[in-house]
Amino acid sequence: MSAFEAIVRRWQTRLIELAYRFCYDHSLAEEMAQDAFVRAFRALRKWRGESTFSTWLHAVALNTYRSTCRRMPPVALPLDSVALSGALPDVATSVERTSRERAIRRAVLTLPWIYREAVVLYYFHGSAVEAAAATIGVPIGTVKARLSRARAILREKLPVILDEPEPEAQGR
Repeated sequence: MSAFEAIVRRWQTRLIELAYRFCYDHSLAEEMAQDAFVRAFRALRKWRGESTFSTWLHAVALNTYRSTCRRMPPVALPLDSVALSGALPDVATSVERTSRERAIRRAVLTLPWIYREAVVLYYFHGSAVEAAAATIGVPIGTVKARLSRARAILREKLPVILDEPEPEAQGR
């Protein structure tokens, strides 16, 4: 087994999972991860060891995913297809939670890329702010600001998507 084959075997699942968080299409996620490995293989000589290999590989993958997602048309989110009924008395809580999570993931896909990548890395991929900043290649404060702005955008979108009253209407 070659050294790069060992790298692919070790990191393949994580890169596919990360790609999936950006597109929610398994076959596209596999293609994106494969493209990331090809780019990493071509750029392997450029890795200087200034960061951990995993941070470098995730940065290469993120740049690949960013390029792919920018070429894709933005997600049109038909609100009536994801809106949830306000009262679901006979539906199990887990079903409602799953529907809410699906709506949130779809709303994240509508975020501008700079906010989406920070949200995906921090909330869905479980990266610390510092690791997300290193992967994206921006200062820690920039990631914090992008996360804050993304949360604000999602707060505006989600009441409409989830068919809930606006926060101001709830007596805030």
